[in-house]
Amino acid sequence: MSVRHLLLIYCLPLVGLLSACAPMTPAAPDAAAVTATAGQAEANKRNALAFYDEFFNRHDLSAAQRYIADGYRQHNPRVANGRAAFVAAFTQIFARSPQRHSTVHKAIADGDLVALHVHTVTGPEDKGMAIVDIFRFDKDGKIIEHWDVMQPVPETTASGNGMF
Repeated sequence: MSVRHLLLIYCLPLVGLLSACAPMTPAAPDAAAVTATAGQAEANKRNALAFYDEFFNRHDLSAAQRYIADGYRQHNPRVANGRAAFVAAFTQIFARSPQRHSTVHKAIADGDLVALHVHTVTGPEDKGMAIVDIFRFDKDGKIIEHWDVMQPVPETTASGNGMF
C-alpha cells in the first residue's frame, strides 16, 4: 500500500472530524446589550477621570468614599486592600509631596475596565513617573479593583520619542 493510500485512509476521517468541530460563527450581539455596555464603559471612564482629578490632583481624600467600593482590591504591592488602607497610604504620600499632580494623557474604557496613561510629578522640578492605572468597576460605577505599572520618566529615550 502506498503512502498516499495510507494518508487517505487515516487522514480523511480526521479532516471530516475537524470540519465538524470548526467553530460556529457567533450570533450577532444584542444591540441593546452593546449600547448598555458602551454606555456603562463611558460612565466608568468619566468616574475614573473625576476620581483622579479629585483625589490625586485636589488631594480630596473624601473622593475615595464617593468613587471606591467596599471590598476594594489593590494589586499595587505597596498598598493594602481596602478603601481605608488606600486613603492611609495617600495621606502619607500627599503629606510628603503637597505639590503632587497628575496629568491624564489617555483614557481607555472597555466594559468594566478603565485604563489611564498618566504623568505624575511631585513638583515643578520633578521629571515624574509614567503610570498606567487599570481600574475595574462594579455594577454601581465604583472602583472595585486596581492595578498599576510605573516607571520613572527618563532624561532621554533611544527612539527620541517621549513617554507621552
